[in-house]
Amino acid sequence: MDEISGIDQRKMRLRYAGTCSVCGAALPAKVEALYERSTKTVSCLAHDDPDETTVDVADAVDVAEVVDAGTPGASARREFERRKANREKRIRSSHPRLGGLIHALSDEPQSTTAWDTGALGEERLGRRLSELAGDTFLVLHDRRIPGTRANIDHLAVTGTGVYVIDAKKYRGRPQLRVEGGILRPRTERVLVGSRDCTELVDGVLHQVDVVRRFLTEDVPLHGVLCFVEADWPLFGGGFTSRGVEALWPQRLYPKLTAPGPLHGDTLADLHRRLAVALPPA
Repeated sequence: MDEISGIDQRKMRLRYAGTCSVCGAALPAKVEALYERSTKTVSCLAHDDPDETTVDVADAVDVAEVVDAGTPGASARREFERRKANREKRIRSSHPRLGGLIHALSDEPQSTTAWDTGALGEERLGRRLSELAGDTFLVLHDRRIPGTRANIDHLAVTGTGVYVIDAKKYRGRPQLRVEGGILRPRTERVLVGSRDCTELVDGVLHQVDVVRRFLTEDVPLHGVLCFVEADWPLFGGGFTSRGVEALWPQRLYPKLTAPGPLHGDTLADLHRRLAVALPPA
């Protein structure tokens, strides 16, 4: 595509679906839209400035870079707000006169606050991942697993492969407890404090299986449990259970930014492919 000096906005036919950066409307593939080079965003033709010079482009390479990266913790935050609002509604309906006071003086149940805690962990980790992202490290947040209500917290497309990252805001010290061996079957349990969190490894392994369907076999795929506020020891502490790494953010970041064999168009293509296959939750 030819460069035209001074033109930042171009009219083009989208090769991939996108979202209008102005009004949030969905823009299907092959529709005409405005592409802004400096921000790498698209918008509806209705937002065109008649004084702006535009160029019709049928096959634009730059539009491939327009990907909805998602919002960290968005689905968990929505679920928390939904449960909180429903509880307040029930209290006010049951106690028309004192409902507001009862609601203000009572705590949300743990089943509701768990969604807030989960959202906070995803938001905190997601903000830092987005800050670190660049040409050699691309991220996606809060992706819906097709056909389910489940989601993947974060996906990182890096030079060393794709990382499926499950963020957890748990208190306590994570540890791997291995039992059995020579005379009886070997088992691994992941504990955080006294809490048995072994099922978290199962969850990440399932997410890895889902993502693998959209990748070729030659793309390395890593599963990660990232405990954002756990009581990790000063030295050591990280471990691997059934191929899933358990670690903390400061230990994760160097892995994501390390150089590797994947780069340039390969990273962009992987990022775009996963964004389309796993839409924002």
